[in-house]
Amino acid sequence: MSVILRLLRPHQYIKNGFVVLGVVFGQSPTLLDALHAALAFVAFCLAASSVYVFNDMVDVESDRMHPIKRNRPIASGAVSLPLARGLSALLAALALGAAFSLGWLAALFIALYLVLNVAYSLRLKHVVILDVFLISAGFMLRILIGTAGIGIPPSQWLLLTGLMLTLFLGFAKRRAELIQLQGSGKADRATVRRVLENYSPAMLDQLTGITAACAILSYGLYTVSPETVRIHGSYALFYTVPFVVYGIFRYLYLLHHRAGGNDTARDLLADPHLVATAAGWLLVSVIILR
Repeated sequence: MSVILRLLRPHQYIKNGFVVLGVVFGQSPTLLDALHAALAFVAFCLAASSVYVFNDMVDVESDRMHPIKRNRPIASGAVSLPLARGLSALLAALALGAAFSLGWLAALFIALYLVLNVAYSLRLKHVVILDVFLISAGFMLRILIGTAGIGIPPSQWLLLTGLMLTLFLGFAKRRAELIQLQGSGKADRATVRRVLENYSPAMLDQLTGITAACAILSYGLYTVSPETVRIHGSYALFYTVPFVVYGIFRYLYLLHHRAGGNDTARDLLADPHLVATAAGWLLVSVIILR
């Protein structure tokens, strides 16, 4: 069971926190909205694990040549390919079933997530820049299932913030992977992840800088937009902006000086500064909005 749990990567479920943004920032959400968001969160956890298993099956040969990924359950031989196929299909079916209980729109978002990730794993992850946009699309679908999927109108500014933030995290991940493989001397970057031969550290530094700035700007504009002020009756949400700025700057520090960025979920859970920043942002947001 411990090997199966490693294969499912439950520590990555923190990324599915994007699902609950609709309830946190929505207009007078009800207990039923919160329950629906919780079910949507579960559905996305199941879908994400299905995708992780499928991706590990597709990447099994390249993972075996990677200095770290060769220890993954399928690459190491701890989990057989037939078992992995069955597990991935079961998780996908459970995710769709949970989403259908919320309505056809929620199920559509889960189905789109699964289809996009199958296409990503089989081919599109080798297309430079588009690979990161597809990762970001998965996060946008998380936001949409937690808003439109459960009957909460999504804020366009919040969607833009989510897009910019997830593009930032995606390009940061590519930079971390590129630097790690360049320094290891154990694997050719084109063999391990072919798309990396089309990136360079300088290019990725520019892309992370641009998307970080856009994420900060779009979130700041969201907090003071007339729609946000009308919904919450206050400009006070602006006081959460410093948490977002500090969190992004801290992540850049980890990326450039602490070999971070390779696993966003682990970085968020392991770094006390990021944990405190996320907790502070959430606490202040809840106090202001409630």
